[in-house]
Amino acid sequence: MAIARPVRALGLAAILMWCFFLYTIVRPGPSIKTSADFKGTVERDPQLDPSGEPGGILVRASDGYAPGIAGTERINATILALVRNEELEGMLQSMQDLERTWNHKFNYPWTFFNDVPFSEEFKRKTRAATKAETRYELIPKEHWDTPSWISDDLYKESVKILEENEIQYADKISYHKMCRWNSGLFYKHPALEHVRYYWRVEPNVHFFCDIDYDVFRYMQDNNKTYGFTITLYDAPKSIPTLWPETAKFIAQHPEYLHPNNAMAWLTDAQRRPVHNEQANGYSTCHFWSNFEIGDMDFWRSQTYEDYFNHLDRAGGFFYERWGDAPVHSIALGLFEDRSKIHWFRDIGYQHIPFFNCPNSDKCKGCITGRFTDGEAWLNKEDCRPNWFKYVGMG
Repeated sequence: MAIARPVRALGLAAILMWCFFLYTIVRPGPSIKTSADFKGTVERDPQLDPSGEPGGILVRASDGYAPGIAGTERINATILALVRNEELEGMLQSMQDLERTWNHKFNYPWTFFNDVPFSEEFKRKTRAATKAETRYELIPKEHWDTPSWISDDLYKESVKILEENEIQYADKISYHKMCRWNSGLFYKHPALEHVRYYWRVEPNVHFFCDIDYDVFRYMQDNNKTYGFTITLYDAPKSIPTLWPETAKFIAQHPEYLHPNNAMAWLTDAQRRPVHNEQANGYSTCHFWSNFEIGDMDFWRSQTYEDYFNHLDRAGGFFYERWGDAPVHSIALGLFEDRSKIHWFRDIGYQHIPFFNCPNSDKCKGCITGRFTDGEAWLNKEDCRPNWFKYVGMG
């Protein structure tokens, strides 16, 4: 018996629809390695325009900043570095740049942290690199070791998944420990108990610009909590549950949200939509924390203590690769007044391949080295346009 033509047409349409349905299920999702993940335009970089010092109260160097006890003008602050003995040469490079451009005028102390004792060579050479006081501190084992609630078997299985997703440093347990320590434990070290402000400096970074004012006093006198130079997108598959865990925390503590928060910056889905999708609602924008100038009173607050403990118990510092940069950035973006977060556009900074290069007569070396063959890639990774869009340049 022949099947009527309309029935055959209907059956064919049903088969085609079913095939399309199966395709939508099994087809690969959009990749962050393609242009599908970059919907924004590259606006004119404000650093191409002439720039100078920030507005507000600025304190210049004086006799009160002399080394030692004569330095009565210094406030309660330190330059802070987590560094290994074998990174000595890279640390000396960073020290020489920061001393040349800024600290030789203000002589703030350097505080070095390590999970093993510093060698005598490390101490001798770093002391010789500055007129300021140098301090060498050992991280307590209870701050560095993997916490008791982390399953070693689950950690090993998680590493395999991270490696399949090409997540850098996934198999390095020391990297996971470092991220956790920088996120919620460094400011609890006894050596920092009475210190309020810090400037984080890592080995092998460059500082290009002469800075003629006390940066720590700028933070204090202008009521700033956090200062950054670079803001980037993170690898979304390194933090897939960070935002969902944050959402759980907010649901439990809605009172912690600051009314003038930067939620829109943290949740933007327009400029890099695949990042937002893979990170389950988080744009992955973060302050690149290998440079940060901060007020430790924020980290010591009950709000941040509760947030860090929530994340710590969730296990993502080990089962995923939660970094201190997104953790700090999310906390600042949600729980702090965004007007207290400052972009130091006048500090020329490089941590290869990323730059913060002001257009200033104090930063000529930075300007000439600013553009590289990877400029298009750098523009794609740069989250400053979103910060300027949602927050401004304050």
